[in-house]
Amino acid sequence: MDAYVALGSNLEDPARQVLTGLSALGALPGTRLVANSSLYRTAPVGYRDQPDFVNAVAMLRTTLEPRALLDALLAIERARGRVRKFVNAPRTLDLDLLLYS
Repeated sequence: MDAYVALGSNLEDPARQVLTGLSALGALPGTRLVANSSLYRTAPVGYRDQPDFVNAVAMLRTTLEPRALLDALLAIERARGRVRKFVNAPRTLDLDLLLYS
């Protein structure tokens, strides 16, 4: 199956966090990183009193089922130090499953 994942970070060297996230996605079992976008700097939305974000999108080819993939994304976030203090809070790494088809 193909899956598209958004990556974002605005803490602890955001560009490095996103690149590390891309590497971690490609290392998931039964998963291959097919393509990824460039890195883009974006202003925060919602809670604005925080640093700008670095964002990217990855295309994966995976044998993981949707729930297993989502669980893996959350595990990668935790491994990178993600803490969910409040909605739109600053983050070391955010991984959002955009599409699974």
